[in-house]
Amino acid sequence: MSRWRAIWQRWFGDASPPHLRTGLWGEAQAATHLRQNGYKVLGQRVRVGVRDEIDLIARQGETLVFVEVKTRASEEWGRPVSAVNRKKRDRLARAAMRYMSRLRTKPPYFRFDVIEVIGQEGLPPTDIRHLQNVFGLPKGYKVPW
Repeated sequence: MSRWRAIWQRWFGDASPPHLRTGLWGEAQAATHLRQNGYKVLGQRVRVGVRDEIDLIARQGETLVFVEVKTRASEEWGRPVSAVNRKKRDRLARAAMRYMSRLRTKPPYFRFDVIEVIGQEGLPPTDIRHLQNVFGLPKGYKVPW
């Protein structure tokens, strides 16, 4: 548990802050969306290393899909691809490479997707957009096999 999470729990109890609840709700909606479209969800909020996290990992046929979920209350908060800047892409690629290097069998294909969930916790989502193969590996990354 992080230091700040421990302080939060000491002051406010086990209730998560609103922005974390919204993110968790969006990730659950995205996982449901993937399952409904024939994906097999392998993991949610997967920690790889100390500071890297992958929101969702899924499989579509032979393709391993690393998903970044962006949850917004309305469309006026920006587009999902603009929220995945270079720094975020590098972190996601680093986490994906570490995750794949630990697998026993290497996937023949992999890609990075972004799912945008528009809505609020406690209400059904107003819109879910799944953007496939949004970006490739940044320069300097090599596939570990």
